[in-house]
Amino acid sequence: MSDVRIPTGVQGLDEIMNGGFLPASSYLIAGGPGTGKTVLGCQFLHENALHKARCLYVTLSEPADAIRRNASSFGWDSPEIVFADLGRTLTHGTPEGEYSVFSPQEVESEPVWQALHRAVEDHHPDRMVIDSATCLLYLSADPYQFRKQMQKLLQRLSEKGCVSLWLFEAGELQKDMSVALATDGILLLTNEPSPSRVVEHRTIEVTKFRGSSFLSGRHPMRITSRGIVVWPHWIETLKKVPYERDILSSGVPSLDELLGGGLPAGGCTILSGPSGVGKTTLAMQFLVTAASQGKKSIFYTFEEAPASILGRCREVGIRAEDRIEDGTLEVREINPLIQYPDEFLEAVRQDTEKRGAQVFALDSLKGYQLAMAEFGAVNAHVQNLVHYLRRRRASLFLVVEQERITGDIQISEVGVSYISDNVLCIRYAESSGEIIKVIHCLKKRLGAFQPQLRELVITREGIRVGEKLDRLRGVLTGIPEILDRPKAPES
Repeated sequence: MSDVRIPTGVQGLDEIMNGGFLPASSYLIAGGPGTGKTVLGCQFLHENALHKARCLYVTLSEPADAIRRNASSFGWDSPEIVFADLGRTLTHGTPEGEYSVFSPQEVESEPVWQALHRAVEDHHPDRMVIDSATCLLYLSADPYQFRKQMQKLLQRLSEKGCVSLWLFEAGELQKDMSVALATDGILLLTNEPSPSRVVEHRTIEVTKFRGSSFLSGRHPMRITSRGIVVWPHWIETLKKVPYERDILSSGVPSLDELLGGGLPAGGCTILSGPSGVGKTTLAMQFLVTAASQGKKSIFYTFEEAPASILGRCREVGIRAEDRIEDGTLEVREINPLIQYPDEFLEAVRQDTEKRGAQVFALDSLKGYQLAMAEFGAVNAHVQNLVHYLRRRRASLFLVVEQERITGDIQISEVGVSYISDNVLCIRYAESSGEIIKVIHCLKKRLGAFQPQLRELVITREGIRVGEKLDRLRGVLTGIPEILDRPKAPES
């Protein structure tokens, strides 16, 4: 494999292709209308023009002025790029633009191929885009003639050390594979509606890369104001992590006592319970405590506005705003149906590796499911996120909402409890005509804990965890029984 790589100019694509294109090679950029083929071609030439490469854009369908205009909307004003408009060659014929004796293939094909060779000889390009090779296919009398002419041009470009991109319609690729066989690589662009047709799902996939390994699979992409951005879909794997870990304190002594001193850092903790029981408040309590100890903490909210969360913390004595002011805590809103799962994971990577964040909370898994379910299996994406954070020895709190107020215990309706290291459950229960909140630790993978049911009280002074509810039986059913009722005084 060659160590020399040619940058694609697309953020994330070089990572998929192990550094970029190979020198003196050709690539087929296949996709349907509107998938971003022309944008990718312009982005590729713009990036390489910045590196002083001679760049040539050959257009056979769209006018060159229109392509320049579209490129400038992305901020790509590169006068060094030469545009060869061969569309005029296609329309050159009878005054009416139609042929009455010969077929278009017999009249037009040879002059266009000659014009292509002439453009190569005149401009000596290091990088070249042909938009589109589909037009050349339509002009050929049969696949053999098209393959013959294409192979001749590809050989000439290779001899000159030129890297060329051939834009091609995906529908035609399925009918005729000759162009796929001739090129050194194939990049397939798609733009499909999500399963429920709520959002569009753009992807890019490398299906062939001669002479190099690459990251397989469909990778999400988006056309932004600065061009195409790709988020590689990495499968995160676990590595051996030493068990000598710090302890995350909740900042509530009675809760830390229940947890056997606190929670081991570097794990995934599920905070499970019905709506309004205090899951978000408890997650913020852990993050604010970690931030006060100098650990950079980030709270991702998929449902509630940051101002609402901070206002509630203020009402219950959690000093989250102080930590935000000193930069150790962030509360960041993630809008559902906007980010791809791999895009969100990349944001977490940046927060971890470049900004030094060590503690994260995701509120809630239900909101994450709504945001990410359009792009594949939620469990797989959550597992990928958890594996990455474990490998980085970062801690994650997952807020999991339960639909049932009382009744049978269920940690998660999404089915992700198997990836957790710790599980804290908060439940409603009825006692003496009042609704109380009950907290208990159901699972702690590393270290001991107290398997007790305790009352959770959230006041203006903060969170308080009471003593063991030893006078009540059946608390988890929601309707406990009092074991030792005090006897009524004798009259």
